[in-house]
Formats: sequence, structure tokens, C-alpha cells
Amino acid sequence: MNKTYGGFFCRLWHLPRGGAPRRFAQVKEEPAKRAGDTEQSAWASRILVALAIAFGVAHGAHALQIVDDRGITVTLPASPQRIVSLLPSLAETVCALDRCQRLVGVDRYSVYPESLRKLPQVGGGLDPNIEAIVALRPDVVLMSRSSRAGVRLEALGIKVVALEPKTHADVQRVMLKVGQLLEVQDAQRIWRAIDAGVSAAAQSLPAHVRGVRVYFEVNQGPYAASEASFIGETLTRLGARNVVPGALGPFPKLNPEFVVRANPDLIMIGQRSVDALQTRPGWQSIRALREKRVCDFPADQADVLVRPGPRMAEAARLMARCLESKAPGAKP
Repeated sequence: MNKTYGGFFCRLWHLPRGGAPRRFAQVKEEPAKRAGDTEQSAWASRILVALAIAFGVAHGAHALQIVDDRGITVTLPASPQRIVSLLPSLAETVCALDRCQRLVGVDRYSVYPESLRKLPQVGGGLDPNIEAIVALRPDVVLMSRSSRAGVRLEALGIKVVALEPKTHADVQRVMLKVGQLLEVQDAQRIWRAIDAGVSAAAQSLPAHVRGVRVYFEVNQGPYAASEASFIGETLTRLGARNVVPGALGPFPKLNPEFVVRANPDLIMIGQRSVDALQTRPGWQSIRALREKRVCDFPADQADVLVRPGPRMAEAARLMARCLESKAPGAKP
């Protein structure tokens, strides 16, 4: 026992340092002394109860409460030190807030920054390995609202915070929420830097890209990024026109004929999907394909483009370079 606290409790219980209570040192005691010891013990017990309450209140003062995207208030005793993330953009956000060292596990798609590749992988966001997550003893699990793992984890006593950014406003809100969770005071500063980077990309573009009609394919299906998505919002800020209206939802699955009728000037797509474009009925007539105005992004760049998080300014620069080099009127 610490000498300071040992001395305190020795005085409280009238113990000789290093020894047992005097009332246990003697087998026989006078009745009056027993009564005095009983009263003394009751008094000491009341003090210990008061101390316990005081410590409890002090501990509770550091508790954190977060309202996540499910509308659930999640209470944590303190800022989490062991975090599992099941969404790449959330893992990147933790790292952007300079708390990467708190991550103890990630989903299989979280590969940036490079240090995340060394962490245990616990499956995907929609199909996580519950046993692997539990074995990591996390203080909290960060996941998307669409993941079904939350109920199972909470049933096992694990705290879950569900956050799912889909728009620029969502990215800002999630940045601040995660900053609150990690007790980072300048999370707003990081968002301002991201927003300023998107604006700078827009300001760098020449006049000929204004109004270019763009089709952005997120995945084969085809699934597209509409005007209502964070990708669509970036395109709008860059001065382009998205051929997929926001009324269809952020990332709608389209009938391929829809894109044929929309006839975009330029297509943005990942290299993993680009070969399928020419095999779709009627797509050979689309202006972007006829004139070879297609930006096919390698896998690492595609990951940047489709993640609503700290690298959105980098994504804006990638789209800006595509627009400048491929839009009608671009210099050869």
C-alpha cells in the first residue's frame, strides 16, 4: 500500500503501521472497549461510504455521451483507448485526429494510412467476425449505421457508435463527433482544412470545364454517385453537372439504359470496372465513350474518391485533374 494512503487508513482505523487492528490483537476485551470499537467502526464505515460516493462522482464527471446516427445515446466512462473500426472512413478520421494508436482492429478494407495494414482485420463492415472483435477487448466499436453487427456486439456488452457520412455536412458532423469521442479539441480545424482543399481544387480549374456533364460510377451494377452524394457535391463545387439526379438517392443502382439516355460528356470510373462499359448494350453510342473521355482511376485512387472522410480534398484534386484533361475543349 502507498505510504500516504497507508498512513491515512492507519489513522482512520487506528492501526499501528504494518500491524493488525488492536481490537483483533486481543481475544478478550472489556465490554466498554467493545462498545467504543463498535461505535468507532460505524463512524469509519460512514466515512468510507462518503469517500466511495465522492470517488464515484469524480469518476462520473469524466463520462462521455455521444448521440450516434441511430439516435442512440452511447455513454462511455472515459474517452476510449481501445477502438475497433468497421468503416474505412471512420478509421481514417481517427487517424486524422492523431489518435491512430488507439485503433486495435479494423475491417478488411481499411488500408490507409499504411500503419492500419499491421492491425488485426476483423472482417468487413457488413460481415464482421464478432469473436475476433470481442477478443480485442475494445472500449468501443465504430461502424456504419447499415451494419447489422451492432445489436450482437451490444448484447455482449460492447459499446457501439454508429456513424455514416454520406454528404459533406455529414463528414463535418462525423469529424466533430469522433473528435468529441476522442477528446480532440481542434477537430473543427481539420474539417476546415479539408473544406479549403476542395475549394482550392475548384478554383484551379479553367473555364472550359464548367457545365461538363459527368457520370460517376461507384461500382458495377451499375451503382452511381448522384448529386445528393458527397461525390456529387464535390463535382458540383468543381463546376461539373452530374447526370444522376439526387432524387434517386445518394448511390442509386441504375438501369444501364438510363445512362445511355443521359449521354454524359465524361465518365469517371475505377479501373476494375472500366472494361465492362463497352459490353453494356447501347453504351457505345454514349458521347464520353465515343470520344474516349473516360477517367479510369487505379484502385488506390478509387479508394480515395469513394471514402467520405479526411482525404476528400485529395479526391477533389483527382476529379479536377480528370476534368481539366478530359472535358470537351481540353488541350490535347
